[in-house]
Amino acid sequence: MKILFVMDTRVDRGSIQAAANYVRVAEKMGHVIAIYGHPNPDFPSLRFSADIHTFDYVVFIIEGWRRWMSGLRVPRVLSAVPRERRAILDTDGMYNQAISVDSYDFNYLSEQDRSEWLAHYRLLADRILQPTLAPHQPGVRSLPFYGYDADAQVSCHTSFAKRFDILQVGHNWWRWRQVSESLLPAIEKIRPQLGEICFVGLWWDAPPSRAGGMNFEAAFCVDPERLRRLQIEVKPPVPYTQVIPLMSEGRINVMTQRPLFRHFKLLTSKYFEIVSADTIPLVMLDPAEAESVYGPAGRELALHGGVADKLLDALHHTETYRQIAHEVRRHLLAHHSYFRRVQELVEALQT
Repeated sequence: MKILFVMDTRVDRGSIQAAANYVRVAEKMGHVIAIYGHPNPDFPSLRFSADIHTFDYVVFIIEGWRRWMSGLRVPRVLSAVPRERRAILDTDGMYNQAISVDSYDFNYLSEQDRSEWLAHYRLLADRILQPTLAPHQPGVRSLPFYGYDADAQVSCHTSFAKRFDILQVGHNWWRWRQVSESLLPAIEKIRPQLGEICFVGLWWDAPPSRAGGMNFEAAFCVDPERLRRLQIEVKPPVPYTQVIPLMSEGRINVMTQRPLFRHFKLLTSKYFEIVSADTIPLVMLDPAEAESVYGPAGRELALHGGVADKLLDALHHTETYRQIAHEVRRHLLAHHSYFRRVQELVEALQT
């Protein structure tokens, strides 16, 4: 099968890590997956193609704002590929009902906004896929999409200097409440017992200038002075090819997750990148959520309640947590490999 992904290619965010794995693994399985567009030196491992007519199916990977898809691009794709051979991967859960989670995170500003989104979706395709194990909306098909890349696994025997006791790699997009109410108080409590700490990603130093105009002030909320007081270094994001090596420079990596994604149980690349690194992966999920993705051993990696004690326990019992991470990787290899993901995608498009 030949599948074309139409997506926004951003080197330091979004689904680009997953797309690269689909391109690589599909070739091993006798399929062809490419990204719509022309070759780009920023993405050396990706296959690009503008030859729409040669593909069996088109999958629109929709994340963030939809306006990246220009009016010139859409008609060409729609005219070249029949509707029954087009699908949408709804990565942000925008196909769901409008909701506000804990009066904080939300998917729509208004029902009018939702109507405009759905009209856009109806233009593209009837088939809606979501990267979740449990879709909320009727007619949506589960397609976890993101997966575990065993080839990217960094061995604990690989020489990575541990520059940081704690790393958090990810953008400050609806993260501040979880970080400020759970993670930072725990760090403050035990700060004298910790070494270097670093947050890597966009908007930890300041919100973007456009945040207010988009009515998304809460999404980028941050207190840089509080981070400075806790001696937390802030660094800009790195390209997707450097994420796992960077994570391997931390003794512990903490994964945060936006409340809306947790509500809809939407998976992201970070669920799997953090387990591929040579680090102790701790995830800010409740134990049941962690188990649903990582298997029974994943409960031990849940950073949920007693955060300060958990951080110290992981730092003091490194080998114990390495064994837990090893069990999690075995589970991911059996249930969430990219070979399995490609098979699931092919099946979803054929049925």
